[in-house]
Amino acid sequence: MRITVFGAAGNVGSRVVTEALTRGHDVTAVVRDPARFGELHPAATHRTGDAGVPEHVAELSAGQDLVVNATRPAPGREAEHAAISRALLAGLARVDGVRLMIVGGAGSLTVPGKAGVLAIDDPAYVPTAWRHIAQASNDQFDAVRTADTAVDWTYLSPSALLEPGVRTGTYRLGADELIVDAEGSSAISMEDLAVALMDEAERPKHHRTRFTAGY
Repeated sequence: MRITVFGAAGNVGSRVVTEALTRGHDVTAVVRDPARFGELHPAATHRTGDAGVPEHVAELSAGQDLVVNATRPAPGREAEHAAISRALLAGLARVDGVRLMIVGGAGSLTVPGKAGVLAIDDPAYVPTAWRHIAQASNDQFDAVRTADTAVDWTYLSPSALLEPGVRTGTYRLGADELIVDAEGSSAISMEDLAVALMDEAERPKHHRTRFTAGY
């Protein structure tokens, strides 16, 4: 596949780029600042662009099969999440046949056994200090799922704890409920989240909907 990754120098984006390249795909790694080219995988095509600008999205998506958005707004600018998603959808609406996958947040997932309580409202999964970030991701998800668009989008919610770690290649999938282990922990490494994303990219099962991955 021909894949464009926005936020390619970030924690998750860089791992998506690496995973895609390892599988033999043609990857265009996009950052806003060319000064960050040195942080990008040398086997990817390096481009500059802003996922929040529909014209950039359309240009960098032309001729591609898949666009991955792994951007994370700077601290204090989390509210841009929803606007970036709308810009991505607007840009991709100008290009035929390109799928969009968005790496989102876990806050909008429900907590197992708690009758519809969202993770954002359970401090065990979203500490108070992270709540504003989780809310921005919830707004991001709402912007996508309520959009009047023909774009083939998929929203990937990680587990509550998403950190750098080890690529095991093993994970469980879910839909709208937080995945937890026997002790109630909800986690996945960034490496395995990239595996889950690329598995979905290669063997699509979730169209115009959300799924989640965890251990």
